[in-house]
Amino acid sequence: MSDETTAPELPDRPAETASAAPEPPRTESGDEGLVHAVGIGPGNAEFLTRRAGRLLAKADVVVGFETVVDFVADETEAELVTCGYRDEPEALARFADRVAGGARGVAVLMGDPNHSGYQFLGKVEAAVDAPVAVVPGISSVQVAASRARTPLEDAVFETLHVRGDVASAIARLRRAVGDRPLIVIPRPYDWMPEDVAAELVDAGADRDRAALVCERLTHPDERITRTDLGTLAADAGGDAPADSGFSDMSVLVVRA
Repeated sequence: MSDETTAPELPDRPAETASAAPEPPRTESGDEGLVHAVGIGPGNAEFLTRRAGRLLAKADVVVGFETVVDFVADETEAELVTCGYRDEPEALARFADRVAGGARGVAVLMGDPNHSGYQFLGKVEAAVDAPVAVVPGISSVQVAASRARTPLEDAVFETLHVRGDVASAIARLRRAVGDRPLIVIPRPYDWMPEDVAAELVDAGADRDRAALVCERLTHPDERITRTDLGTLAADAGGDAPADSGFSDMSVLVVRA
């Protein structure tokens, strides 16, 4: 990043910033002047959409969390700008500086930007002086629904994989557990599948209700654990990797 580049002031509630209004209408210039926020799917290149692949191939600069960028590094010759939570402002400033200079910019998000991605999307929009277009991807939520044979239109979906308070999402799950199947993206590592199951049992859910924990979906080491809420809940507690029997790339499905 050049000495003249100043880290942008990122919004306190970036998800609300990203969802404040619909995207502006597309113009006849197509992709010219747009920054794209691209969903890369569950991390298996076989599930990268053709649209996402074309944008990555044409990009001059790609920004995203390091683990996400790593999944698409072979799909582009662009400059790769990676970050973690601590250095997001600096990485986005570098990305914005390149975009301001005329570079074609792509921000990459795991799965589908509409599932857990609005916080990063809002930060990208705040950083760049250009309209941002979302390119949906295939989410592990869709794959989990397929593996569990749980129609999305029947289910209640909640993502806990966000920074900040998740009390409202937990409350919705507690209300719905007696009536609808649930699909939940846990949060490493304080809201893992065991912790969600304990909340649901506390809310009165049948301890024998079938549950599936789907890990690393579409990857060679994919694993699906078929269990029940009571068994899961017995191992609740803690906020470290060692406190859960599941990976940070998990989806919990509670069957109807």
